[in-house]
Amino acid sequence: MRKAEFHRVTKETDVYASINLDGTGKTDIDTGIGFLNHMLTLFAFHGGFDLVVKAKGDLDVDDHHTIEDIGIVLGIIVKEALGSKAGIARYGSFSCVMDEALARVDLDCSGRPFIVFHGNFDRETVGAMSTEMVPEFLRAFAFNSLITLHVNILYGENDHHKIEAVFKALGHALKAAVTTTGGGVFSTKGSLA
Repeated sequence: MRKAEFHRVTKETDVYASINLDGTGKTDIDTGIGFLNHMLTLFAFHGGFDLVVKAKGDLDVDDHHTIEDIGIVLGIIVKEALGSKAGIARYGSFSCVMDEALARVDLDCSGRPFIVFHGNFDRETVGAMSTEMVPEFLRAFAFNSLITLHVNILYGENDHHKIEAVFKALGHALKAAVTTTGGGVFSTKGSLA
């Protein structure tokens, strides 16, 4: 089983998370931000990952530190759970519809972190989560998991639907990328470190 856990404590946040990439989509998530709880649950369910996230942050300031630090910790545990990345498919892509919205996520477990995000939101918040934190979360995740991540919200009118499509697509794309195919590291370089 490909599992990892990490506990990160700063003066702003206290974040613990664990993941089992070969799970069944079970979750235990409490971030203090209801909409983020929902999105992480969808990510894990659609990826088939068992995911625990427990976070306490300075939400009296705003949601920035908490959401960014959860992205950091989630990236770290995905990277650790993948180990040398031997025998994984490496690439994953998924387009997800959510009513009128369509989002596409393409990723490469390359060892070279990068993010491209194309999407716009009309609302400042969905629930208690700032919409500007969606790309911030994804950036923190990509750079700490060492994944090249491209996220495109192609269209949509409802910001809840657009963000939900992104998190579902991220789960599916990551599931495809970490699927074990056998053999060695899928790179002509011989390494994805």
